[in-house]
Order: sequence, then structure tokens, then C-alpha cells
Amino acid sequence: MKTYKLLTPGPLTTTMTVKEQMLFDHCTWDDDYKQITQWIRAELVRIANCSPETYTAVLMQGSGTFGDEAVLTSVVGDDEKVLICSNGAYGDRMVEVCRRARVPHAVYSEPYSDIPHVERIREMLDADPAITHVCMVHSETTTGLLNDIAPVGELCHERGLTFIVDAMSSFACVEMPVEDWRIDFLVSSANKGIQGVPGFSFIICRRDKLEASAGKARSLSMDLYDQWVPMERDGKWRYTSPTHVVLALAKALRELEEEGGIPARAARYAANQRLLARRMEAMGFKAYLDHHQEPIITTFYYPQGATFSFAEMYDYAKPVMSRTSSSRRTPWVATAAPTPT
Repeated sequence: MKTYKLLTPGPLTTTMTVKEQMLFDHCTWDDDYKQITQWIRAELVRIANCSPETYTAVLMQGSGTFGDEAVLTSVVGDDEKVLICSNGAYGDRMVEVCRRARVPHAVYSEPYSDIPHVERIREMLDADPAITHVCMVHSETTTGLLNDIAPVGELCHERGLTFIVDAMSSFACVEMPVEDWRIDFLVSSANKGIQGVPGFSFIICRRDKLEASAGKARSLSMDLYDQWVPMERDGKWRYTSPTHVVLALAKALRELEEEGGIPARAARYAANQRLLARRMEAMGFKAYLDHHQEPIITTFYYPQGATFSFAEMYDYAKPVMSRTSSSRRTPWVATAAPTPT
């Protein structure tokens, strides 16, 4: 099989054993297939450190952005308002989702090199009592910055607000006590930290908040509550499910556990990131961030006087990585212009 090491945030390089799961054709109506769906949902709640009595998981066809859009357009009612905290392209994308879908929203922006501050969020909540939901990214893929979400979750809990977190590139890469951090809706996808293949996103939800969203959705296909009802009943997806991708994710979840769970994976990523940063610095690449650096994605400035383009570097590195790398995943690398915005 022709293969090479992917250098993108997602999809990412997968093991041969995960790929092999997709050689089997399943029917969405099969009871054994529905049992696989139910096992995945329970496992996601477990590794999120949530009580199954309080939390549930909904699988949603489409990429991580589809999952974000499903939540934002399903749980924020016409008479409610969400505050989106953005410090990167993915926070900005959620703003665009709300704008396009006409979801009432406010925006708190920080530079891409800084985190949203809970004190500023508190000030904005004080100034706008119409805000009922707060939404932010945990791991901002744009830069590799890890936002401090636990204090924001506690603030939302204190005020009876709903807390939505995009954990696309951090879930299963770092420990996330979702329930302790007061997260009501967490969105991630199959092809990121769990190391599955692209095809669906998933949302870990507080049951009471999900049930309260019934009837609010602005979309038929992305109605989070309506997606959950048959899935909760017997594991049946509402519309055609990505069967091959589901089988691959089930295997990837088992491989996560075999590796030693999230603590072992986080340690591997952190060790790889330290090695990457040290070697890149030795070649003249300065890291973009000097604080809140995560172990998953690292952004670098171009070296002074560089004459190559990112496309040239990417085309050069791809075959080199294929020849020299093992099958284990390395941290993602992003490059920034000398003066990123």
C-alpha cells in the first residue's frame, strides 16, 4: 500500500490495524453494528471523565465543523444568545456559523497569541444579561495555543449559563475532566486525537441541557436532539451513518486504551513536541508561542531571510517523513509568517 506521513492537523496518519477495519461492509440496521455505536458512545463518555447518568454522547455525520454547527444551531434558541470567545481561525469560524445561521451572538476576540481571559468574560456577561451560552475553543489549531477553559466553565456554572467547548484537536490528547470543568457540550471528531479516520464528529452533552434543546434546531440534518433520540434508544443513526468510519473509530479507541489511555498518549505527544521544538530551533525556526504551548500542534516563524515557500517545505518533508518515521503519530506542525495575524 502506498503511504506517507501526513503533516496536517487532520486527517492524520493512522495505523494499519485501524485501516483494516474499513474492509468490512456493515448495514446500519444490523443489531451488532448498533451495538458498536453504543459502545463508542459509552467509551467517549468514559474517557471524558463523565458520569453516564449525567452525560451522553451523540455521533454526527460530517467533520468537526459540522459538529460545532450542530451544537450552535441546535442549543441556542431564538430568544437566547451565545458569547463566542475567539483567539484563532476556529473561533472565528464559529462566529461565521452563527452569522450565517442567524444565531444571536456576541464576540470576544483576543490576538492569536493570547488566551481569552475569564475576567474579561465576566465583564461582558455583566454588561449583557441577554447572554445565555458561552463558547470557546480548547486547543486552537491555528497556533497550537491551549486555552484555559476550566475557570470559564466555573463562571458559567455560577451564573447558570451553558458552556460549549470545541475540543477538536485536544480531546484524547490531553486529560480533560469534562464534568469537573463544567462543560455542557464538548465537540470533537473521529480523525483527531483518537487517531481514527475522517467521517463524523461527536458531541459529549449534559443530558439535561440536551433535552432542554428539543425544538430549537434551525436545521433538519443537524438537529442534535433529534439525532440523539433514536441513538439513545437502540444505537440507530437517524440518517445513513459512515459505517466504515465507525468501525475504524472503535478500533482506534481500543488502541488508545492499549497504549495506556490518555495519560500515556499525552506523555508521548509531549515528548515528541519537546524534541520537535528543540530540533526546529536548532535549524533556525523560532516557535510562535512563548506561553500556553500545547503538546499537539506547534507553530513556527519562518527563519529570517528564508527564501522557500510553505508549499516547497511541505513537498520536501512529506517523502522524508515517510522514509524516516515510524507508524506512531508525531505532533502536528504549522508554520506562521514572520508577522502572523
